[in-house]
Amino acid sequence: MTRVRYFAGAAEATGTESEHLDVSTLADLRLMILERHGSAFERVLGRCSLLLNGTLTEDPGTALSEGDTVDVLPPFAGG
Repeated sequence: MTRVRYFAGAAEATGTESEHLDVSTLADLRLMILERHGSAFERVLGRCSLLLNGTLTEDPGTALSEGDTVDVLPPFAGG
């Protein structure tokens, strides 16, 4: 299973900080989390960056393996 961690507004929109999902690609992951968390989360997800094991990934065909971690990071400002 892939561990998905949600941060800031993504955690707020899903109501959880993490979950484990059985998916094989990044595209499958996106579909599953949208099915689980609905249209309100879809607006958030569209602005988020996805990190696979700490590395930014955008290719929906990226394969996910047992034990991977995907971080869902909304845009944020710092100072």
